[in-house]
This record gives sequence, structure tokens and C-alpha cells, in this order.
Amino acid sequence: MGHGGNVIAELTTDHREVDELFAEIEVQPVGDARRRELVDHLTIELVRHSVAEEMYLYPAVRDRVAGGGDLADNEIAEHATVERHLKELEGLSAGDSQFDHLVAKLKLEVAAHVREEEGTLFPLLARSCTPEELDELGDKVRAAKKTGPTRPHPSAPDTPPGNKLLGPGIGLVDRARDLLTGRGRD
Repeated sequence: MGHGGNVIAELTTDHREVDELFAEIEVQPVGDARRRELVDHLTIELVRHSVAEEMYLYPAVRDRVAGGGDLADNEIAEHATVERHLKELEGLSAGDSQFDHLVAKLKLEVAAHVREEEGTLFPLLARSCTPEELDELGDKVRAAKKTGPTRPHPSAPDTPPGNKLLGPGIGLVDRARDLLTGRGRD
């Protein structure tokens, strides 16, 4: 991920890529190791995307959108639920009896979250920010995705300043672990 454009275009493209990953997971045979690899890739993308939103998108929503604090709090709560499911999936093999159930549950939660962002939050943000501000947010989100965590950390801070201070360090450790284990290489 990292496509260019304003924050809305960037995050919407991420959403379509996540949809494609879910579709690819679904066509793999049940219990196939490729399902595990694809869920690892999905996890990496979802975590990076979520952390970037928490660092830059939701603070902008709080500052610029009327009622933005409640909107941001709701989105962060949804992220926390998704992150818990990702953490549960982390230790399961594709053949585990809970694997497909958790993937299906995750897909439903992510789809609902995406509908809310694209249907409500993004239009409100677009009306509340200048094109230049949206472009700047897009740049910040892309930078955050490059250095952010790649594994779920449900107990890590999800709002500034904690997430901005700890996120890059956690991300460095995650990427080192990924490099050593080969996780996320497809």
C-alpha cells in the first residue's frame, strides 16, 4: 500500500485492496497453507492502515468535523475489535477449526467499518478540509504505513501522542520479525 493522492483516495484504495485479499482468501481450499499466508498479508495491510488512520485521519476528524470526536472514537473502537480478531488469528493454522470462522467474522467487521468511513466520515472530512490539507494528510498516512507496525498489538496506544511515539519502534521490531520469519513475502 502507498498509492499517492489525498488521504481519501489513499485510504479508499487500501479498502479495495483489502476487499481483494478477502476474495483471494475465500477461493483457496479450506485448510490450505496459502490461506494462512494471505491472512498474514491481510493482517499486515490492516494493521498498517489502521495505525496510520489513528495517527493522522482521526485526529483531523476530531479537529475539523462537527461531532468528529464521537466519530473518531467509534472508528477507533471498531479498530480495536478488528485488532483483537487479528491477534486471535495470529496463532492459528489454516487448518484450525476456528480459522475460517474468525476470517469470516473479520470480513464482516471490516466491511461495516469501510462502509461507515466511505459513506459518512470521508464525505464529512472532504467538506471540512481544503484539498491541500487532504493531500498533506495523504502524505502523512503514507509515511506512517511505511514505518508502522505489521502485527496486531491490542494493548498499544491508539491515539496521539502515545501511538506516534511508540508506533515506529513497534513497527521496526515487527518488520525485523517478519524479515526473520519470512512473513508477508508473497
